[in-house]
Amino acid sequence: MPKVKMPRKSTLVDMTAMCDVAFLLLTFFMLATKFKPDEPVTVVTPSSINTKLLPDSDVIMLTVDKDGRVFFSMDGQPKRQKLIQDLNDQYKLGLSDKEMNNFIIGASVGTEIKNLKSYLSMKPEERKKAGLEVGIPTDSANNEVAVWIEYARSAQGGNPRLQYCVKADNQTPYPKIKDILDTFKDKKIQKLNLVTNLEAPPPGTAAALARDEK
Repeated sequence: MPKVKMPRKSTLVDMTAMCDVAFLLLTFFMLATKFKPDEPVTVVTPSSINTKLLPDSDVIMLTVDKDGRVFFSMDGQPKRQKLIQDLNDQYKLGLSDKEMNNFIIGASVGTEIKNLKSYLSMKPEERKKAGLEVGIPTDSANNEVAVWIEYARSAQGGNPRLQYCVKADNQTPYPKIKDILDTFKDKKIQKLNLVTNLEAPPPGTAAALARDEK
């Protein structure tokens, strides 16, 4: 007895719901995403032929402007939260949740620890007008850069990928850079990264010859 062949029908998948979900997700991320805030200071770094790229994460950064003001920054909101919480507990700063959140989601910090509460209670444009962005002290009598480094290392929890970077302006006074380097030396931190602009190697040098051979 012959078998009855059923006619084949093409399967139709309605993608309308999937498109709606995709656009809803896109809209959500557009509205919810917060961009990285602008840094409070702009520096013009010196040039070098080093081609190593600055990592996007696991970085403790000290930025020094041409006037010698030092600013501290560190990536990772959970780590920044632990850092500011530890500083608040140790120095009895009395920071509110809003002030601590301003540090967690904010940019670099460049003020004395005693002024940190007032600093974090203001908007970035207000800090400049208030004259609080005097930089983190580096002198031997009050070396708060050492404090920030110590508490930042603790917040990192022994991260083996952690890197220390110094981003200084081309006109930064050398004594200020020496103070920072001495601070790292005192903390037994021997490996540092100096942030520079990339320039072409001088003709005839080993670096230029190696580039031409590639």
